[in-house]
Amino acid sequence: GFDTRVGEGGVLLSGGQRQRICIARAFLKNAPILILDEATSSLDSASELQVKKAIDNLMAGRTTIIIAHRFSSLEHARKIFVLSCGEVVEEGSLEELLAKGGEFRYLHDLQVCQIHS
Repeated sequence: GFDTRVGEGGVLLSGGQRQRICIARAFLKNAPILILDEATSSLDSASELQVKKAIDNLMAGRTTIIIAHRFSSLEHARKIFVLSCGEVVEEGSLEELLAKGGEFRYLHDLQVCQIHS
């Protein structure tokens, strides 16, 4: 509950627990703009699926900026910006960027090949 002791700065919590608390705070805040920075990076696969469902609900009706290295986090994005050395090098939808065959496609293929090998 709200009175549970978690230590100074949440030191008694795992990374995944801290991420889930941050997502819960975002639900409670109900802000019109949501920024998710590697929101599922510390979660195991089962927890990631649950959290992604909650995030999908949280994003409804909001401007959402997702900072991600996992391509699975980008599947519902309307527009993706690819950064390299602090510069936008590509932009478009997931389908457009994959079809383009540029930096995004290269990074995507590297990650997908790692997962399937």
